[in-house]
Amino acid sequence: KTETTKDLGRGLAIWVIVQNCSDQMNNKVMANFFSGLAQTGAWGCFDEFNRISVEVLSVVAGQYLSILDGIRSKKALFTFEEDEISLKNTVGAFITMNPGYAGRTELPDNLKALF
Repeated sequence: KTETTKDLGRGLAIWVIVQNCSDQMNNKVMANFFSGLAQTGAWGCFDEFNRISVEVLSVVAGQYLSILDGIRSKKALFTFEEDEISLKNTVGAFITMNPGYAGRTELPDNLKALF
């Protein structure tokens, strides 16, 4: 799954950054990651995404939705987490999950709708 995402990005000449997720990730870490992706136009591949706690995943849904809204509105600048940042419309996020394992969370519905 991760390698397929990386191969697709390579074929399209888009930088793919892989982040191995854990239950130690918080909404600030995710905001920093999304901010960097939005400003560079890179793709983020979040491996084992469902290891992140459900509380953080709920916030992540809002963060990613704001990026998608900026793309839909064709904005070059947009407000993300109270900061005005640039937005390159090639930005993307991909997730991989192994749902049946211990310590994995169910994705919130608002987040499922985005992926």
